[in-house]
Amino acid sequence: MDLFTYYRSTSSYRVRIALALKGLDYRALAINLIAAEGGEHRQPAYLAINPQGRVPALRTDDGEVLTQSPAIIEYLEECYPQSPLLSKDLTTRAHERAVAALIACDIHPLHNVSVLNRLRQLGQDEEQVVQWINHWVSQGLTAVEQLIGDSGYCFGAEPGLADVYLIPQAYAAERFKVSLASYPRIGRVLALAQNHPAFIKAHPAQQPDTPPPASA
Repeated sequence: MDLFTYYRSTSSYRVRIALALKGLDYRALAINLIAAEGGEHRQPAYLAINPQGRVPALRTDDGEVLTQSPAIIEYLEECYPQSPLLSKDLTTRAHERAVAALIACDIHPLHNVSVLNRLRQLGQDEEQVVQWINHWVSQGLTAVEQLIGDSGYCFGAEPGLADVYLIPQAYAAERFKVSLASYPRIGRVLALAQNHPAFIKAHPAQQPDTPPPASA
C-alpha cells in the first residue's frame, strides 16, 4: 500500500497509527503542503490522485485510491481484523465512534490550515487566529475529557479507535500552544501512547519528510 502523507497532518497521523497498530506495511509518499510553489497537494499530479487536494490518501494493493481518514481507517478495520480498533461491545463501539467523530468533525476542521488561512484573508491578525484555535480545541477536548474512561487508554487496556484520533489531536493542541494541563484523563492516555511502539512509529518526528529541527 502507498500512503500519501504529510508528517504533521493530524489526519495522516491517524492513518499511520491505525496502520501501525495493525502491523501493516506501507510506503510513505510525502506530499509537502507548504512547498514554496504553493504546495504539492495543489499540483496536477496529486490532484489526479485526490481531486480534493488533501492528505491522506491510501492507494491499496489493488490500485484503488481511498481518501478521507475516517473512510480509510474503516477500510483498514474491515479488511484487516487483526488488532481490532473497535470494542466487541456495541455500546462501547458507539462511544469510541463518538469520540472519533467529535475530534474529526468538530475540532480538527476548525484549525485546519485552509480555515486558518481564510481567517487571515478576512482580516484576522495572528492573535485573533490563536484565540480562535484555543477556543475550539479547548472546547472540544473538554468534552473528550468527560467522555473517556478512568484507566488505560480511552476505552480499555488496549488502544483503539478513539486513541487513534485523540493522540494526533493532542499533538496538534501542543503545537498550537493549547495547554493540556487541565485534562488528566487525556494526559494519562498520552503517557501510555508515548511508550507504545505503534504510536512511536507513527509520530510526526519519525517520518521521512520531517524537516531537521532547525527548519521545522
